[in-house]
Amino acid sequence: MQLRTVCAVYFSATDTTKKIVKQIAGGLAGALQLSYQEVDFTLPQARTTPLEFAEGQLIVFGTPVYAGRVPNVLLKYLVQTAGNGALAIPVVVYGNRDYDDALIELRDLLEKSNLHTVAAAAFIGEHSFSKTLAAGRPDGADFAVADRFVRDVAEKVRAISGIPEPVYVKGTPYPYRGYYQPRDRKGTPVDIRKVKPLTNERCDGCKLCAAVCPMGSIDPGDVRQYTGICIKCGACIKKCPQQAKYYADEGYLYHQHELEEGLTRRAEPELFL
Repeated sequence: MQLRTVCAVYFSATDTTKKIVKQIAGGLAGALQLSYQEVDFTLPQARTTPLEFAEGQLIVFGTPVYAGRVPNVLLKYLVQTAGNGALAIPVVVYGNRDYDDALIELRDLLEKSNLHTVAAAAFIGEHSFSKTLAAGRPDGADFAVADRFVRDVAEKVRAISGIPEPVYVKGTPYPYRGYYQPRDRKGTPVDIRKVKPLTNERCDGCKLCAAVCPMGSIDPGDVRQYTGICIKCGACIKKCPQQAKYYADEGYLYHQHELEEGLTRRAEPELFL
């Protein structure tokens, strides 16, 4: 297959997925001596038309992991993707707990859209709920793994002739496992789906939180108000220069502290070729 372009494609509310996808895609463009493109579909205005690719492109396609799966708010958008026979590398980024069935789900979504998956990876990024869980990741060690992955993928791509079989990845084949459900110490489910951040007195009205919300749910006229759902992506909290956004819900804080206390080990990237 004659390749022309490597394209970094991602949804990345707090930039962790963006960093890994760009590292891989940029590396492949250099290794294969191809042109480089980038498609960021994080913000609502970028999801007004379906994604469309072409034969001759190599797509590095990244999403974060939410509750062990591809973010469900993206599914109606992603199923409209037209792959047109391009090659693809699904990449998921998770916050140190597990990626569960997110990678196999993303691979299947791409294959159903006529994208041919040739490799895949799961990397770790700082958790959207926390500034200490997987803090600072992806880091230098992660980027070194990504660079080794690039070399192996480039070698595999050079050898491809015809349509490749879907890449093997870990996970439960469809129907996938359910979404991860946090529980308290008594085993009672903790439901944080309707929880939204609050705004403290440090807010200076800069409206950055409204600009970075991937659901367009923060009212720019009054950033204390929400006009839509909150997916707990952490963008408004982590990107606020005044540290004015925060959570006070007991269930949310319980789950956050449970994760921070129980997941102190360093999870490592997993690669599939």
